[in-house]
Amino acid sequence: MKENPDVSLPSGVAFFPAELLGPDLEKVEAAIRLQSKSFDPAVEPYVAFLCNTSGKRIRPALTFLAGGATGGITADHHKIAVTLELIHIATLVHDDIIDGAEIRRQAPTANAKWGNALSVLLGDCLFAHALELSTQFDDQSIGRKVARAANEVCTGEIIQTQRRFDFQLSRSDYFEIIRKKTAALFAAAMELGALLNGKPENLVSALHQYGSLIGTAYQVYDDCLDLVGDEADVGKTLRTDLNKGKLTLPILNLIEQATDRQREKLNRLLLQREPIDLGALASIADYEGAIESAIDAGSQLVEEARGCLVGLSDNEFTRGLYGIADLLDALLAGCRQ
Repeated sequence: MKENPDVSLPSGVAFFPAELLGPDLEKVEAAIRLQSKSFDPAVEPYVAFLCNTSGKRIRPALTFLAGGATGGITADHHKIAVTLELIHIATLVHDDIIDGAEIRRQAPTANAKWGNALSVLLGDCLFAHALELSTQFDDQSIGRKVARAANEVCTGEIIQTQRRFDFQLSRSDYFEIIRKKTAALFAAAMELGALLNGKPENLVSALHQYGSLIGTAYQVYDDCLDLVGDEADVGKTLRTDLNKGKLTLPILNLIEQATDRQREKLNRLLLQREPIDLGALASIADYEGAIESAIDAGSQLVEEARGCLVGLSDNEFTRGLYGIADLLDALLAGCRQ
């Protein structure tokens, strides 16, 4: 599901301080492209295609920021960054199959090129390879944490798919889904970035929580953007969540505020599974208020994330983590009507 793993930003907006992380991200990019050489020659061209389509590399960036903020970036940070990004790529392959997507990052998806059957297996191969890479560390807990994060991502996707068009979905259900499907890899990147530097459990846990909160807040932002964004600015198709039956936070707020008659009208619109005009939504209860409430919830998560950084030394990487929170606040504010 495209809004999950491929976190999207308006054109020209960087999620991390590129001038600080540029050299490390370039090394990770090269290492990701080399991963195809580890596969059977019959499989290598398929993997190479996937690994050569550059993403934003947000998870590696978080790994490096956490590492830099807690003592320094090492070769092990590069290894774990590659591992997490391969898991992310694997989820994209499977998500595109589920959504029937044909284009991602201005290129054909795997399922568009080779069909669903081969693409499912290709995603499986990437998952297995990433989990194998996670076992190369002396600390066996690292592999377990990577596997647990991958499991959470998949679990979140399964639950969201189960709950499509489920008008009994609660706000707590929604937050549990996005905490798993979007935030789990953000949290793992932060946690492992600190763990690799041998930091105490309380600090490692705090950074894990920072990643979880930032990832959750970003998904709230992305869900708001799907309703209020401009496709030309954002660079992807919008207004897709409702058509797929994904009840995001703004829509849950709208349902909660609606009268029984308004709720029945909204349910009928959703069940028709046809493109929904925003004017129709705006005529149901307090549409703008539903967006505002979701933005406020996202901003609260960002503020909580800032509180997780108080134990870090003041350096350029720590400031980069605060900068991510500031940027996310600004992006949320930009969704206000």
